[in-house]
Amino acid sequence: MTEWSDDRVVGAKRVGWYPGLVDTYTLRLFGDPGLRQRSRTVVEFDGALARLVETMTRTMYQEAGVGLAAPQVGVQKRLYTYDVGEGPAVLINPEIVESSGSSTYEEGCLSLPGLRFDIVRPERVTVRGVDVDGREVIFEDDDFLARVIQHEVDHLDGVLVIDHVEPEVRKAALRELRNRHLDGQFEQQLDRVGAASGARVERSEHDEHRL
Repeated sequence: MTEWSDDRVVGAKRVGWYPGLVDTYTLRLFGDPGLRQRSRTVVEFDGALARLVETMTRTMYQEAGVGLAAPQVGVQKRLYTYDVGEGPAVLINPEIVESSGSSTYEEGCLSLPGLRFDIVRPERVTVRGVDVDGREVIFEDDDFLARVIQHEVDHLDGVLVIDHVEPEVRKAALRELRNRHLDGQFEQQLDRVGAASGARVERSEHDEHRL
């Protein structure tokens, strides 16, 4: 998710941040089939997971995001990193256990660069998950962090922000993507994914999920 805020974070463990010690990932953009898959529960809490979190955090900052879900960098694990003004944090295996109210906010997404939509979501949420050491955390928020939580959990379920808009808005957004020729970039990305996996990647100009 894009856009910065000064909202406070309560309850989530901060992650170690060591600039210069890790590389960054390439973002997966709208049209990548991995963005439509439900992520797998994290079961191993080890050094590899810590390195994943560090690299995701660095990527999030490089892309000027406030949140980044693992599927957005091609990793099908249920976790996301975020920073809404209190430093980098991570939530693993998140589950929204309660929500209430309603609010509208303009959201952007790192996987849909340059597009923003007015999205209606619950105003307050309570989320439960674990930190990078596997310890349970639970907290609630009714401000910008609540919005970030819902946006990132959507990613872990294969749902994108464009799925929340009205059909006409969605059509206009897809036309904008075509006009920017982003679909050609997506095809190149899909070709790389297919070549690496040995899979046959099929595309159609009418397949909105692989634009």
